[in-house]
Amino acid sequence: MPFVCCRDYNALSPNSMTDNIIIYCDGACSNNQQRDNRGGWGAILLYKGVVKEISGAERNTTNNRMELLACIKALEAVKNHALPVAVFTDSAYLANCLLQKWYQRWQKNGWQTAGKKPVENKDLWLRLLALKEGFSLLTFHKVAGHSHIELNERADLLAKEAIQKLL
Repeated sequence: MPFVCCRDYNALSPNSMTDNIIIYCDGACSNNQQRDNRGGWGAILLYKGVVKEISGAERNTTNNRMELLACIKALEAVKNHALPVAVFTDSAYLANCLLQKWYQRWQKNGWQTAGKKPVENKDLWLRLLALKEGFSLLTFHKVAGHSHIELNERADLLAKEAIQKLL
């Protein structure tokens, strides 16, 4: 069954989309791109009334790496790749790459940007693209950050709480 997009993302629940796994993922970084920073990622997976929350943190990272890692870790947590999966993110970096297929140009250009610079976070993009290929139906959706979308706000909180555990 194909994923049916809903404009009211707060209305998405395990009951409204019983055949789909819904994922909300987010990343956060304190002192982004500065020395000795801390980053966290959080994700929420929903399926048939079951909610699973996962999170983690790293030192010396960036917000974009944490956004990617949140998505990767969530997809790795999915056990049945035959089920439709819908991933929601507020990361323009993550969503635009996948929805606008930047990665195809990067691959064609030997993992260089249009400006002939190496693609940042190539290691994580390779992991994510490999995971993506293993799903029968995987869709990505961009949501507005900090716009009171309950599950997106919760994923953000999980990421920030993970950072605090590194202190």
